[in-house]
Amino acid sequence: MFRAFAVGAALLATTSLHAAEFKWASTTDPQTLDPHAVNSAPVLGFLNNVYEGLVRRGKDMRVEPALATAWEPIGDGEGWRFTLREGVTFQDGSAFDAQDVLFSYQRASSEAADTRSWFAPISDVKVVDDYTVDFLTNAPNPLFPSSIANWMIMDSDWAESNEAALPDKDNGNYATLNANGTGAFQVTAREPGLRTVLEPFEGWWGDAEHNITRAEFTPIQNPATAVAALLSGDVDMINPVPIQDAERLSTSPDVTVIKGIEARVIMLGFPHEADVLKYGADQGKPNPFLDTRVRKAVAHAISVPAILRTIMRGNAEAASQLVSPAMNGYSRVLSERPPFDVAKAKELLTEAGYPEGFSFGLKCPNDRYLNDEAVCQAVVSMLAQIGLTAELDAMPVRNYWPELREDNYDMYLLGWSPGTFDAEHPIRFLATTPNPDKKLGSWNFGGFSNARVDELLPLIQSEINADTRQAMLDEVVKIIQDEQAYVTLYVQPLVWGTGKNIELTQRPDNFFILRWVTVN
Repeated sequence: MFRAFAVGAALLATTSLHAAEFKWASTTDPQTLDPHAVNSAPVLGFLNNVYEGLVRRGKDMRVEPALATAWEPIGDGEGWRFTLREGVTFQDGSAFDAQDVLFSYQRASSEAADTRSWFAPISDVKVVDDYTVDFLTNAPNPLFPSSIANWMIMDSDWAESNEAALPDKDNGNYATLNANGTGAFQVTAREPGLRTVLEPFEGWWGDAEHNITRAEFTPIQNPATAVAALLSGDVDMINPVPIQDAERLSTSPDVTVIKGIEARVIMLGFPHEADVLKYGADQGKPNPFLDTRVRKAVAHAISVPAILRTIMRGNAEAASQLVSPAMNGYSRVLSERPPFDVAKAKELLTEAGYPEGFSFGLKCPNDRYLNDEAVCQAVVSMLAQIGLTAELDAMPVRNYWPELREDNYDMYLLGWSPGTFDAEHPIRFLATTPNPDKKLGSWNFGGFSNARVDELLPLIQSEINADTRQAMLDEVVKIIQDEQAYVTLYVQPLVWGTGKNIELTQRPDNFFILRWVTVN
């Protein structure tokens, strides 16, 4: 499911003789440098180069040691004990120890943090000594170590002395524009929306597999501009390559096109709690999406094969549930998605009392997912065939998330990549009833709620028997499909472009890791 371009041993031996600068571009600039403020791939992927967690994912996506050298379950499942790496320093020279782990837990699990849901299973965290920390869980939780692979540790003294003891995703603070991690690279310049410069951290505890002396990231939203920059050599890598340009670029003698399948499922979400519509000619009228038949009509009205053929140029695959077939816990017995059937969609609308359809607002980002606005435009056209008039409002992702969190939509586009590569992850974030006290449902914008799903989640989290656990996951998938909580569309493709002289690793989480880059 991913393609790795590994660095050869002979090359590694001579990287010091071929040190180089590296420039890359993507459509989305990280909203913040604060690792606990925004739980999104552009932020977490970028910051994985600067900050580190107790564990991390390797080139093969397996969990491996990072700031912890070992971890083991406590007793009969009371929690997990982590042994910390000694001799690690932050980029300002401060020593790393257990107090930084405790501080980072308290910060990342606070009400101010967008990462709060990651710690729903945790009842307490205890410092045993300077290099040992216990995470106590509400129930046995075999997934916990893999669930925190993107949880990053901050220096408690640095954060507190710079008045950034808590994240502030709305107004920002010192940690929004500045960083002090333990990772392989440190931020030396940050101009939001323009450029971010990183340089190797000479005090990093790990072994460098790169030969980069300086790296510069530039957000380029216009696809043609990004392609031109790659072809001219102004940048060494772009992500993504516009689908329509992938074939042409692959024939260029100076460019390599790297293709894969991301772990991310793209879907449409509904306002399950809204009483009235908020946009369109029917603004203020009762919310039709409260009726399951209307949601199912939307699912039948959208031709996913047409989207894959025309917009994705055959580079994506249809999705039937909140995770792709490559993820642990995927339901093999429920792999069919609603077929494209305009007649069925109209029949369902008529049964629900909307034979003439209705008007509503569709919110969509225009710089977050591959061809996101084009997909939304296609959805608008397809829904029009059954009498649903969608007024599309597409915007940059920096404006998009606040709109969703303020419930300013009638329908919205969302992509989800499970950080644990397990089906439990989107259930916890997208399908359980939002509950801030329990740190659940933090990305369930529409407020979908089902008592049985809520009941099954903790059982899924603690079940060790694979067959028993899969049966519970299958039950959740069936509930979500029967209620059409979301309309899943497709698994997003990965299409990166690099210069011929670049070697790197493409992972299915779409995280770009600088310490695996070699400029030849």
